[in-house]
Order: sequence, then C-alpha cells, then structure tokens
Amino acid sequence: MHRRSFLFGTSTLLISQLLVGCNASQQPKLLVQVLKGSIPGRIVNEFQDELEKELSQKAQLKFSPVSQLRDLFKKLQSYQKPKTAGKESEGFDISRIFGKSEPNKVDLVTLGDYWLQDAIEKKLIQPLSSEKLENWDKLSPQWQDLVKRDVEGLQSQQGQIWAAPYRWGSTVIVYRKDKFKKLGWEPQDWSDLWREELKGRISLLNQSREVIGLILKKLGQSYNTDDLQKVPNLEQEAQTLNKQVKFYNSSSYLEPLILGDTWLAVGWSNDVAPILARYPRLSVAVPQSGTALWADLWVQPNVENKEDKENKLQEDLSNKWIDFCWKPEIGKQIALLTKANSPISDVKESDVSEQLKKILSINSQVFDKSEFLLPLSKPVTEQYESFFKEMKKG
Repeated sequence: MHRRSFLFGTSTLLISQLLVGCNASQQPKLLVQVLKGSIPGRIVNEFQDELEKELSQKAQLKFSPVSQLRDLFKKLQSYQKPKTAGKESEGFDISRIFGKSEPNKVDLVTLGDYWLQDAIEKKLIQPLSSEKLENWDKLSPQWQDLVKRDVEGLQSQQGQIWAAPYRWGSTVIVYRKDKFKKLGWEPQDWSDLWREELKGRISLLNQSREVIGLILKKLGQSYNTDDLQKVPNLEQEAQTLNKQVKFYNSSSYLEPLILGDTWLAVGWSNDVAPILARYPRLSVAVPQSGTALWADLWVQPNVENKEDKENKLQEDLSNKWIDFCWKPEIGKQIALLTKANSPISDVKESDVSEQLKKILSINSQVFDKSEFLLPLSKPVTEQYESFFKEMKKG
C-alpha cells in the first residue's frame, strides 16, 4: 500500500535540508531520510537552534526527502544487503545528495504504519527506548499501542516500542459540491455510497483492506475483521457497491473528480487536503461511523555492522529529534504546515481554513470509531485479496 504526496506548492515544506557549521568533522551528526512534504523546513531550523543553545555547538542535520513511502521501505531493506560493486542500488541513493554512500550512518527513516509489521519481522529496524524518550508519556494509549509490537510485528502490551508516530491522517470522502447541490444532499457516511443517484459516479481506492473495510464499517463491523465469511450480507453489499463504481485507483483518483468525470472519490486525507483551497468546488467528509487511519512514523534502521558512534551525544540526537516532534507546539506546526494531524496536539477549528476544518478538526467521537489497518494473518490477508478480486469482477 502507498500514499503519495499530491502537493501543489511545497515552498513551506522540506525539500532538502543540510545545516553544517564549522569544524564539521567534530560535530554530532543526524542523518534522516524523510517522506517528502511530511516535515516543514522551519521545524528543522528550530531544532537546529535549540540544539545550538543546549549543546553550545552546531550539529550536522541532514534531512533527505524521498517521494514515496514504498521507496523508504526499500531503503530499509537495502541496508541489509551489501551493494554490488559497479552497480547502483535501487531506488533513492543518498550519495546523489551527499557525494558518497553513507548507508551505515542513517539514524532515522520515515515509515508508514502499514509497513511496520514487515519491518519488524524482517529485522529491518531496531526498537526504541521509552527511558530515553522524555515525551513518550505525553502520547495517548492509542498511539503507544500502535507501535508496541512483539517480534512478529503484532500489537502487544508487553511488546517493545518499534516506532515514533509524528503525524497521521484518515481515509475520507471527497466530492463535488456543485453536483451534490443539484441532488439536494451531501455525503456524510459510507452508506451514502450506495445511493442510486451515484451509480457510475464513484471512484474507490484499489486496495482490498480499504474497500472491504468501508463495507464492513457500513455493516457495523471492524476494518480488522478476521473472518469475512462470518459477516452477514457482506457479499451482497459488495456487489451492490461495485455497480456504483466507475473505477478503482490509488493514485489518479483526484484528477477525474476535478474534471467532473466522477462526483465522489474515496481517498487519503494527505492527498486531498493540499488541493481543497485550489479547487473550491471540492469538499470533504470524514465518515461518521468511523474510517481507516494512517500514521507516519520515525524508525531506527537496524544496520548490520554499524559503525560505533563518535560519542554518546551523537547517539542521543535521534531521541532528541523524536522528542522535539512530540512537543505540543511543534506537533501543531507539523500538522498545520503539512495539512495533516498530530498525535500530540489537537488542531482547533480556529487554526485552519474552512476547507480543512473537516479533515484537521477531528470529532473525537468519530476518531474513537476509527481504526488503523492492523496486521492480519496470511490466510486472512489472502481471503481479503480473493474477496476483493471477485468483487471487482461484478
């Protein structure tokens, strides 16, 4: 699964950040590979200033942006494999920015929560220590539970902390206000997708967990249901919904909506939020019965044969950065500037434009009904894929 950065205008967002002072070889260093558009440049500058005051010296902060979460996961995998001489590694290559390959010095990487189980199971990352994270206790139990996993990557109260969430979003309904004005109503919940007047006017994500999940939610079930055969009327509901759908796509679903080829689309909030101001005909709804949630996380690569850190200060920089992102005022800035949500700081309606209120000012009751797409066993995952494939056949 992937979420792309569909951003129009990223002048306030991080494109590349390299802050180096004098005597660079003796400075503590932090190298981060970050999802493009998920950390504002000004936040890195504020962290640099705070470190300089605290340490009485500059630190080298190298933030390299990567466009896709899938590519960041591939980078984690590449750290476990020695490079073949004379061949370039697949995907994003840090040497293109810094002049030489430094895979053993990457301290933190952005990872989507969807890949967390795989990263743990394949030993691509190492656990974090709550004792070294001063702001860990500021996170609500829901966020702590998301990243506490056993060695198989499954949620466990006794598990270790494998990641640090720094922003999140949800699956939303985005629609053409002008089209619905003629209908005399606006969508509010998943059940609206089944209304007769929307036949052939809808696009859905091409993802089994998302599509089957919203059907399950309509039926009062969980996104993480572990046996689809036990859900009454699921097949009938799926067949009816499929007749409403014009196409399934996880990347190019907004353009047809803008052009009017579709009237409603189901998509990810980080795709939708940046375009709302530019296209005032579009509006958004977070389904009242609850929706799917996603989170961007900081993880520490589990690099084999990793070089010893120069000193303890350098080792602590990763934890300092995570703690910095968990400061309420910083979390709020990340949320507002990247048009996402913060796990540490609520966004008030007065803080955002009218178009973004429905996405960023989340109703607590709706949030409580929403769910992360948690790992399912291989047989159950295959059941979802098979069901989705048959559903699309019609």
